[in-house]
Amino acid sequence: MYEQIINVDRMEQAVSLFGSFDENIKMIENEFSVGVISRGSELKVTGEAENVSRAAKAINGLLTLINKGETLSEQNVRYVISLVGEGNEDKLESMSSDCICISAKGKPIKPKTLGQKRYTQAIKDNTIVFGVGPAGTGKTYLAVAMAVTAFRQKQVNRIILTRPAVEAGEKLGFLPGDLQQKVDPYLRPLYDALFDMLGAESFQKCQERGSIEVAPLAYMRGRTLDDSFIILDEAQNTTREQMKMFLTRLGFNSKMVITGDVTQVDLPDGKKSGLVEVIKILKNIDDIDTVRFSEKDVVRHKLVQDIVRAYEKNEQRNKQEGWKK
Repeated sequence: MYEQIINVDRMEQAVSLFGSFDENIKMIENEFSVGVISRGSELKVTGEAENVSRAAKAINGLLTLINKGETLSEQNVRYVISLVGEGNEDKLESMSSDCICISAKGKPIKPKTLGQKRYTQAIKDNTIVFGVGPAGTGKTYLAVAMAVTAFRQKQVNRIILTRPAVEAGEKLGFLPGDLQQKVDPYLRPLYDALFDMLGAESFQKCQERGSIEVAPLAYMRGRTLDDSFIILDEAQNTTREQMKMFLTRLGFNSKMVITGDVTQVDLPDGKKSGLVEVIKILKNIDDIDTVRFSEKDVVRHKLVQDIVRAYEKNEQRNKQEGWKK
């Protein structure tokens, strides 16, 4: 049996570290097969030497997040555990504590993973950024947060959010209402993100003034978008022609963020995704960057991460079986 002592500066740190009903520490204990006991300003970690060392690294990583003002959740505890498993716990220091923006409810919005940190930095540093990865990695939400920040700081005059109106494997038939009401169901995720950042009332005022526009991709044709922060969501459902049309709308003093998941293409059979193609075509052009997310960047329920991982394994298995045939 081996033991290691970790000093905790303040009681509030220990309270945050342990979590409600000690749930955070129980996760550490179960993951690394160790025991953790709090004695005053000290934590004693006991178990097999290697397990104790890894558990101590995870605890120190969580203390780093607490010192940066983070509130621990199941998601970031599991993320720190995964970094320790990869030997990358030292990269936690590079996680910025700077908040991107404050939501309408006063909640600070920050990158929660290294992938999200790379993504937000890429948006700051480049005119066009492609964010590619599975569901739940914050691609759209963080892009909207960056857009709202640029708008509030008067770096741009308007925010334009768009996505292709492609049905996700089901026929919706003839929807009631005028043209805007017919396409609104496709744009709902974009509205949700904006409501969260700005509040419904503020969003409505900005929309009435023309400062914020949420529209289907078809509405972009023939326009030049100057002084704008433009987000194309669900870009895996664009055709090559639509993607070229969208990218050539770029005007002066504008930014574009294109997000999508290349494993969820809903285009009719035989149609190639414009997102898959454009990443290859533009990969060596300055001021354009691509950030790829993995299942480790999923910040939704733990099961979403498990589902993404299971689908990736199944896809790899199908490719191997296809190769053998």
